[in-house]
Amino acid sequence: MRRYLRVLLVGTVLVFCSVLYVFSQLASSLEARAGGQGRKAPHGAALLQGRGGQRVRKGAGSAGPEDPRWGDRYAVREPGSAGASKGPTELMHLAVVACGQRLEETVTMLKSAVIFSIKPVQFHIFAEDQLHGSFKEILESWPRQFRLKFNYTIYSIAFPSENAAEWKKLFKPCASQRLFLPIILKEVDSLLYVDTDILFLQPMDEIWSFLSEFNATQMAAMAAEHEEPRIGWYNRFARHPFYGRTGVNSGVMLMNMTRIREKHFKNDMTTVLLQWEELLMPLLRKYKLNITWGDQDLLNIIFHHNPESLFVFPCQWNYRPDHCIYGSNCIPAEEEGIFILHGNRGVYHDEKQPAFRAVYEVIRKVPICEEELMGSLKLHANHNGVKYCTPQTAIQTKLTREHGSGEGTQTAQVYSVLFDLTWTTSY
Repeated sequence: MRRYLRVLLVGTVLVFCSVLYVFSQLASSLEARAGGQGRKAPHGAALLQGRGGQRVRKGAGSAGPEDPRWGDRYAVREPGSAGASKGPTELMHLAVVACGQRLEETVTMLKSAVIFSIKPVQFHIFAEDQLHGSFKEILESWPRQFRLKFNYTIYSIAFPSENAAEWKKLFKPCASQRLFLPIILKEVDSLLYVDTDILFLQPMDEIWSFLSEFNATQMAAMAAEHEEPRIGWYNRFARHPFYGRTGVNSGVMLMNMTRIREKHFKNDMTTVLLQWEELLMPLLRKYKLNITWGDQDLLNIIFHHNPESLFVFPCQWNYRPDHCIYGSNCIPAEEEGIFILHGNRGVYHDEKQPAFRAVYEVIRKVPICEEELMGSLKLHANHNGVKYCTPQTAIQTKLTREHGSGEGTQTAQVYSVLFDLTWTTSY
């Protein structure tokens, strides 16, 4: 009898402790919820001075998850950019990652986006801390009529803290940052990511419109790595799965990030479907000895197993030297022109592809004034004696678009210089 009483007593104590634990957890949860609704900024957080006297706070900000794994970041916000996401029909989002000696190249890309785009753009610039001041100084120096066409936010490079070193050294410094954009920019629904060596030759609005062409399963869009399988890299040399016949190139990547965050992906590591954040590190651990092009290879592996999730846009939206070095193999560019120029292989900075460099140099040097840009492009397009990818005809049309700035106000004219570049091969 005494033994049964002891068992009963021990059981009662255990039940009592369990009830106390449940109530303490419930109380903590309610307190955290209440605290989150009225959370104050950290005491003593530094303030930065923005344009027009606006102050912007140094800290994680609202641009990403308040997660200690990501380390410290700060944002420089322009007036009207707080709560940057206004919906894909009102504001386009463009992201770029700049490390090392990529400041000038990145600014040239941003300039091309501003010159040609029609709707306003929100720039998300991920850069090493020593570049932040230079970005802000340059963007603030642009004429007011162009500054009204964009907002910008500058972020420090951010990887999960437990694997930061491994991610940062993958392929090129900071290149794999793009993989974490859906996780960091949680308030952004859709986004266009581009490499620093991209030049827009058409309004960003045009490639942004591909979002409306996604079917119910598609969540990202890229161009094929090669149009001609005989010169393809992935189908000849890759030691890992890749998308389609020749793989895809991630230098221009359009994303519906809401869908990416919500999807559970098929993979070859487990029978369990994994979300984007759960997928990345296991994928790197499995394939890190077999990948050559870093994060682009990881994207190829992901969409190899989830082909229904990818929209492939034509090669003229990611036109690279590969499309003309070995003969012209991008038929849409021949028929309709080049819409986005991708100067990979460093061709903007050497003499291997003078035509690519000529276009880059004009946009880099010219003030943001359409008339001067037009004249400079005509001058450079008529140069002689270049080899390989050579512009046959250039700068054939200049369109004037009119936009009302509001009822009862004067109509503003926005000039968009459109390129029709046809590339041929000469030896």
